[in-house]
Amino acid sequence: MAKSKDKQAPVDGDEAALDGEGAPAKKKPPLKLLIIAGVGALVVLGGGGAGAFMLLGPKPAAEGAEAEKAEKAKTEKAEKGKGKDGDAPASPAVIRPGPDGVVFYTMPDIVVNMQTPEGKATFLKLRLTLELPDDGVATELDPNLPRLQDMFQTFLRELRPEDLSGSQGSYQLRMEILRRVNLVIAPAKVNAVLIEEMLIN
Repeated sequence: MAKSKDKQAPVDGDEAALDGEGAPAKKKPPLKLLIIAGVGALVVLGGGGAGAFMLLGPKPAAEGAEAEKAEKAKTEKAEKGKGKDGDAPASPAVIRPGPDGVVFYTMPDIVVNMQTPEGKATFLKLRLTLELPDDGVATELDPNLPRLQDMFQTFLRELRPEDLSGSQGSYQLRMEILRRVNLVIAPAKVNAVLIEEMLIN
């Protein structure tokens, strides 16, 4: 009879004590504790996500209005740099109407270093206005302006101050510039070259 008492099923408290080779068994966490920890983790992650949304989310109306103003100012600035049609940049030259339908095209100032026999640094500053038969020739001049400026630099550097002295010198300068400008913009033609300012220093 003593043997039958030993074979009875162990009680819950005794089960932990009799695991495997007599070593105590590890207790599993209760299901309620796992659920509470999971809910806590969701709350922490959800709070972090909500905070990130508030910090990085859409801008308030006031900031949006400022951004809109900045974009509008940028667009207006770009529009000012365009011509009448809105497709080409404004000309660096000054274009104004003249009498009898001619158009005056004042080029940006030209400054070149001239040659002198003594090797002394001498500068020539020219402000030229081209007399054009109509606005159409101005549209030919604008894209060719870099070529014209290059031509002026190359040609004028070879001149000496004595080449420009007197009315004969300025007349020859005008005729030579007119010939070279008409070569660059051919088949369009410029009527005349007007020297508004010529300084030799």
